[in-house]
Amino acid sequence: MKKKVLVGVTGGIAAYKSAYLVSALMKIGCDVHVLMTEHAKAFVTPLTFESLSKNPVITNMFVRDREWEVEHVSLAKSSELVIVAPATANFIGKIANGICDDMLTTTYLASKAPKIICPAMNTQMYEDEVFQRNLASVKESGAIILSPVSGRLACGDIGVGKMIEPDDIVEKVKEIFALSLDFAGKKALVTAGATVEDIDGVRYLSNHSSGKMGVAVAERFADRGAEVTLVCGKMSVSPSDNVSKVVNVSSTEDMYEAVLANLDGADYVVMAAAPADYTPVKKFENKVKSPELTLALKKTRDIALAVGKKKDKAKLAIFSAETENLLENAKEKLRKKNADLVVANDVTKEGAGFHCDTNIVTIIDKEGRTEALEVLPKIEVADKILDALLRL
Repeated sequence: MKKKVLVGVTGGIAAYKSAYLVSALMKIGCDVHVLMTEHAKAFVTPLTFESLSKNPVITNMFVRDREWEVEHVSLAKSSELVIVAPATANFIGKIANGICDDMLTTTYLASKAPKIICPAMNTQMYEDEVFQRNLASVKESGAIILSPVSGRLACGDIGVGKMIEPDDIVEKVKEIFALSLDFAGKKALVTAGATVEDIDGVRYLSNHSSGKMGVAVAERFADRGAEVTLVCGKMSVSPSDNVSKVVNVSSTEDMYEAVLANLDGADYVVMAAAPADYTPVKKFENKVKSPELTLALKKTRDIALAVGKKKDKAKLAIFSAETENLLENAKEKLRKKNADLVVANDVTKEGAGFHCDTNIVTIIDKEGRTEALEVLPKIEVADKILDALLRL
């Protein structure tokens, strides 16, 4: 399940590093919400953080164009971690003395979640006696202080005051959440998206698969330490940079060949793609303009079946997207493909299906364990699938 992290950005030149921090937190599966002070907006725009976090950025205590809610209390209660990066001397002085005069300070003091403070300022400011007393007070209140490092500062001075690097902050976040790298040292092969079977020079056969579920599986494998190869067809989403290798294909035959070429050494194979089951017997080179067109179709090669025969010690998870007889069809597919686990989903249900960001699935493994899930974001469904693979 995603951890909700609140990132506070104050008005310092190091605010540009916070954009990288938000991106890095997203990559390890966090649900990131950003609060900016008015001064922070002079360095980085709210739109930057909204684009990275996929969540609205809050900058004002008195916004009236949303459904009413005591916003700072709501964020304070729901956030599982609060990070302030960069944290200016002004912000640290305020919270050390209980001063709440903007959205960030009020939310910070209202939250009982663990807190990380990342100071960034001029060396003389950082070493000032009054500031050090304020910083000590904040630390005594339970906040984790990630001290600044030495280097060339924006003012031209060289000394202590540079904000700690975002990657080091992320490592502390992993430590706090005890994020498990339970697939470290393992290799995962994942398929995603739809394949395309050409009819003529402009038309093709395909299906509604968006690739969202397969990409979510690939990203969570990577977040949890695996080396991931993603073989993907036509998709409406793109994988994040933490996916080690991406192989783009078009037809089912292309996907078949790419999967088998990358199968050796895989510890886990998850077939989340929706390859076309049929392809035209005859493909026309140019656009067909006749008033009627009759197509003869033949079956494509079964990728999952081929993997089931060749997988050796790899654990194979397949998907069974159905419109009727969900569990019966899924169990039969599990048996026929020699898979270790099947993820069954009724694509007719609201909140499930191809283009949704959520899914409703039942996970069945070869040992007979069945786990029926309520509607969940696909990234959380991906974690459930990985957990089920580990149980095998």
